[in-house]
Amino acid sequence: MRRKCLLAARLLPRALAVVVLVVCAFTGQSTKAQSSQPPFPVQWQRPDQTKPLEDKSVQDTPQQHAPTAAEISKNETVASALLGSLHYQEYEVRSAAEAMPEEKYGYRPAEGKFKSEKPEFGPAEVRTFAEQVKHVACSNFGFAAEFDGQKPPEACDKGGPSPAKSKKELLIYLRDSFAAIRKSLGAIGAKNMFDPIEGPYAGPNTRLGLATVVVWHAADHYGQMLLYLRENGIVPPASRPHPPELHEQY
Repeated sequence: MRRKCLLAARLLPRALAVVVLVVCAFTGQSTKAQSSQPPFPVQWQRPDQTKPLEDKSVQDTPQQHAPTAAEISKNETVASALLGSLHYQEYEVRSAAEAMPEEKYGYRPAEGKFKSEKPEFGPAEVRTFAEQVKHVACSNFGFAAEFDGQKPPEACDKGGPSPAKSKKELLIYLRDSFAAIRKSLGAIGAKNMFDPIEGPYAGPNTRLGLATVVVWHAADHYGQMLLYLRENGIVPPASRPHPPELHEQY
């Protein structure tokens, strides 16, 4: 198993290689039943991210100490390590989608600033904000389908088959897509992380390899979405002193 990890790390870019080596460190541990785990590992949750500090008396209350690496390693699993990384990306992407006003969902950077290299998008076009949201959601569902050995939705590059158009519909679509992919990553353990995965989105691959794609893909598009927010004078929620909670109902 260790040899497989080292070989996989050598073939990947440095950022992904680090993820592989970290996850491989947990292969000697038994994987806990995922149904008993919370959606996100507790040690990865920022207090100001999950519960906005609006009451000054709460702000003055000493925070619990952050867990040490030794404390984390006692209960860490392959799944919790992956879910911990996904947690931040889900917050960044979904909070950005919530923050953009509906009338700005059709916004795209002006022609000439950015130019698409993909002919199917037309000359000098990049995605609108709505198309960014829809692409991330469709891709998450596509990755989840591949983890399950199912046929993924087609044409996620163009938003896929979902009829979602309004801000509310897109927020629900995005929320549900992250729920689906959390379930997929939560089922990865030491015994199956190198199982083969086939499919048009980042395949052929392994479960662990596809999991790293899930995380960096969300990060890639968040990097674009935050620029859309900034160009419209909006501070991304994840960059605020006290990031607001995500909504679960829309």
